Amino acid sequence: MRRDPELRVLASGKNVTTFSVATNEYVGNGKEKAEFHSIVAWDRLADICASYLGKGMTVAIEGRIQTRQWDDDRGAHHWKTEIVAAAVEMLSGRRKKDYAADALAVQANALGVEPAGPAGDADEDDEDDEAEPSLAPGDPEPVEAVLAA
Repeated sequence: MRRDPELRVLASGKNVTTFSVATNEYVGNGKEKAEFHSIVAWDRLADICASYLGKGMTVAIEGRIQTRQWDDDRGAHHWKTEIVAAAVEMLSGRRKKDYAADALAVQANALGVEPAGPAGDADEDDEDDEAEPSLAPGDPEPVEAVLAA
């Protein structure tokens, strides 16, 4: 992929994501010819592409080729050929973004607990290094216990 996908919501309420991919054709003598293709994904596939795809990823696209035509305000005729995606497969694994951290933040919010920030995010003025752990709603109150040897 050449850049991160762009998700838009149309006036009709439909989601559309656009992105571009490059393909290489080997033309001999160690040379390549690059082709660039515009991809359009709609509805749920648009949401998935916007969430999980990113620049530099390798993807497989299945869809149909569509050419749109329009005239601009000056009367110039334009056309654009795009691939309307029916299926997108990630071939290079996850995007660099840490989706596990996102999932944990969603779970923490659902439990009413403030999610922890990234390491090194704590205030340096904190003198209390042994802070009490926060409790989720419904957790029992902690009880101090002394163990005898």
